[in-house]
Amino acid sequence: MTSQPLQLAAQVAVQLANTRGLHPTQQWLAAFMSTQKATTPIPALTQTALFRLLSSDITTSLMVDASHCLPSDVHNVNTKERRLQGPIVLQLVGIEDMSKSRWEQIEAIEALERGEGTKGREIIRVTATEEDDDSGTNVNKGGGPHKLSLQDARGTRVYGIELKDIQGVGLGMSIGCKMVLRNAAVARGMVLIEPENTTLIGGKIEVLHKAWKENRKTELKAAIEASERSGRANA
Repeated sequence: MTSQPLQLAAQVAVQLANTRGLHPTQQWLAAFMSTQKATTPIPALTQTALFRLLSSDITTSLMVDASHCLPSDVHNVNTKERRLQGPIVLQLVGIEDMSKSRWEQIEAIEALERGEGTKGREIIRVTATEEDDDSGTNVNKGGGPHKLSLQDARGTRVYGIELKDIQGVGLGMSIGCKMVLRNAAVARGMVLIEPENTTLIGGKIEVLHKAWKENRKTELKAAIEASERSGRANA
């Protein structure tokens, strides 16, 4: 990149870091800037960059830095508690509603596929706008707590347990949705997430989202069948 695009890229990087806690790699920024006009205002450039980052896989788009990634020993169950100062950006790679049975989770996934949500016990039709779909957090809050499978820019995965209801967390979340942790506790290898330490910034990785829905239903049905076989064998 010439000096002007380099300066623009640096300004976009600063904006993304300061407002969202996102630190894109130089390679990602260079590729992004090559598709943009040099006359585009910084706010518009930053917004476009944010949109593309939220739909990207952070293992290829964000910098791998110790201060912005999970500790290598985050899974150590012998560590009673530690704090992750952050900001650490994570992407959702799986979610489970721990208050629902396997069949209820299958039904919830299928209802979302039909464009239905729940309001109390009433089934309602949910019409998602393009903006809602892109946010990755267009969910009808219900059930919970939720167990989230999360991944950082290094590719390290960890489970997050929802201690308190977080707006936007639910089975309707998009796989690839990004969130930022600040001063979150890790206890026995589990990240404890709550509104005070977790900020959802949205996003969706379409190919991963589709694969997760298909695989999740298959896994749940297989677990139900295995449980039924075991029950019959022990009868």
